Amino acid sequence: MDSAGPSGKPSTDLVNGLSPDEAERRLHEYGYNEVPEKSPSPLVKFATKFWGITPWMLELTAAMELVLGKHLEASFIVGLLAFNAVASYLQEEKASGAIQLLKQRLRVNARVKRAGSWALIPGRELVPGDVLRLRAGDMIPADVELAQGQVSVDQSTLTGESFAVERKGGEALYSGSIVTAGEATGLVTATGARTYYGRTVELVQIARPRLHIEEMIGNVVKWLLIMVGASTALGMGLAIAKGMDPGEIAPLAVILLLSAIPVALPTMFTISMALGSLELSRKGAIVTRLDAIEDAATMDVVCADKTGTITMNRLSLADVLPMGGHTKEDVVLYGALASQEANQDPIDLAFISKAKEMQLPLGDYREAAFTPFNPSTRMTEATVEEGGRRLYVAKGAVNAMLNLCRPSRAESEELGRAVEELSTKGYRMLAVAWGTAKEDAELVGTAALYDKPRPDSAQLVSELKKLGISVKMLTGDALPIAKEVARQAGLGANIRRMSDLKGSLQKEGAPAIVEEAEGFAEIYPEDKYLIVKSLQGRGHVVGMTGDGVNDAPALRQAEVGIAVSNATDVAKKASSTVLAVEGFAGIFDLVVIGRTVYQRITSWTINKIIRTFKRVMFVVLAFILTGKFVVSTFNMILLLFLSDYVTLSISTDKVRYSQKPERWRTTGLVELGVLYGSLIVAESLLMLYLGIDYLGLGERYVFSFWPILG
Repeated sequence: MDSAGPSGKPSTDLVNGLSPDEAERRLHEYGYNEVPEKSPSPLVKFATKFWGITPWMLELTAAMELVLGKHLEASFIVGLLAFNAVASYLQEEKASGAIQLLKQRLRVNARVKRAGSWALIPGRELVPGDVLRLRAGDMIPADVELAQGQVSVDQSTLTGESFAVERKGGEALYSGSIVTAGEATGLVTATGARTYYGRTVELVQIARPRLHIEEMIGNVVKWLLIMVGASTALGMGLAIAKGMDPGEIAPLAVILLLSAIPVALPTMFTISMALGSLELSRKGAIVTRLDAIEDAATMDVVCADKTGTITMNRLSLADVLPMGGHTKEDVVLYGALASQEANQDPIDLAFISKAKEMQLPLGDYREAAFTPFNPSTRMTEATVEEGGRRLYVAKGAVNAMLNLCRPSRAESEELGRAVEELSTKGYRMLAVAWGTAKEDAELVGTAALYDKPRPDSAQLVSELKKLGISVKMLTGDALPIAKEVARQAGLGANIRRMSDLKGSLQKEGAPAIVEEAEGFAEIYPEDKYLIVKSLQGRGHVVGMTGDGVNDAPALRQAEVGIAVSNATDVAKKASSTVLAVEGFAGIFDLVVIGRTVYQRITSWTINKIIRTFKRVMFVVLAFILTGKFVVSTFNMILLLFLSDYVTLSISTDKVRYSQKPERWRTTGLVELGVLYGSLIVAESLLMLYLGIDYLGLGERYVFSFWPILG
């Protein structure tokens, strides 16, 4: 039997597999089954720390000091520049290790048939067209098309689906999934970066959130430079008009430039964020990237992964419908007896948990035989003993139970109505049977399974909405399940199937429908990433919650990536915040504390603008009025450090957080700063006048202060 290879030509014999020579050729053609890491040169990364508005200002000031022969001041500024660069570089080196963790997932062994013999080889050596044998417990190392056999696959880390799925001949299995039951043989169709899993790795590498703090700092510095430029031009114009040598005015430009440098701004950010991080840690949230706290203040959309965030990530019985004179207790009891707690199967645990909740007498029965779920029979069976009698119990897919019990037409119609009623809500339906032996088994009833929303989800979703944050649910589950969970969590009814939107998301200009939707169903890893990018493209600051490998690219792309309490290491490494508490409670705390920190930073920024405007205008006006510099360059450096760092105490101020997402409006801050700064400049000029004319300081000048005013 031949099967089409990657090029579309018959190239693989299922009986013999690839020959060693062909496998080697394909290895050269397609490369190893891994994703190459894109890592910039450490030297280049370090050099970028000297590029930007703030570094440029420091570099320009240092150069001017050297030209003026002030080597001590120049050395001091260069040291400050180097310190900032080293600190920033070291912080980045501690950043996400998600790519390495994702690559390690591919470092598994695989059973491959080559030249007619089965061999165990490293998963990284797989090539498209290899014949691969899979069995329960295996992690699938590449994308595979099944040729023979049937398996049950847990692909929750890839798609986010709550339930294991069954796959048979002709159907696809994706790299990163885990075989939970059955055995099968398949053909490798894609390896490395070409797999679904590999695309996830590449998305994590290219995902980059917008750094709003850098934008804010840039805007503040820009306005400070405008103040300095205008003031310097005014001072030089008047000085030249008075016949002064332009060379004598150069120190004025240096002094003013120094006054505009926000020396303590990075420290203010760090202290404010660190204090916010400490407060969050007490509430069960660990911040791995400090600026995520500020981003949380401006966040206006949260994309919440359904499994593990909105829901409990644990199957439970949503409803039970008995049949043929049986009771709900019978359905739950017999379903629990056909389960085994030691297997930790989610469906088994759902029945056992419900039976304990209903206080059913499980302890009265002794298990004599147990057959776990088998994809071929699609049921779980057990023989139990109670009071000297033996009973046969089973639970499984509805069609499997129909074939087992052969119910009457009336019973079949009753079962069909029950299944149709609950299936429309998106529940997974199972049937339960019992009898004295397998041959005389009869239907007991049906049970609806689903991943139950957390008890506090609806309340916390409501509270986030009151804070002006839109919550959107993302899930790999089918549309009916997504709609039912969204309804119970209070999200709304506008849930869209991802396949209906995917084409438009990849086009330029994200559709407005992404903003309007309250959830997305049947999504894959790249879909989550595209949704986050689309929302960012429409001007939103996005938070993303997740727990699995499938969430990693979107977690890293979002300004606020939030890994929930039971998240995988990959998700945690890709996130900026890791929650130690379940559900939305940690997200609410993150938003509140983020907005509190924002208020403190805003207060410091206004303070800095006021002080800069005061210094610039006062130095220029004093120079115009007296013909002298009232402060030296070195004294200005000391003044900058003393005043800027003393005001760091603002980072501990008690403030009230806003009831809506914050936005950096630098122009408004500048207007407020100039207004208050003008009053302080007037006060300073008054003090200078009093000092010269009334305290005798005017004797140091060649002419009097007051006559020039006239």
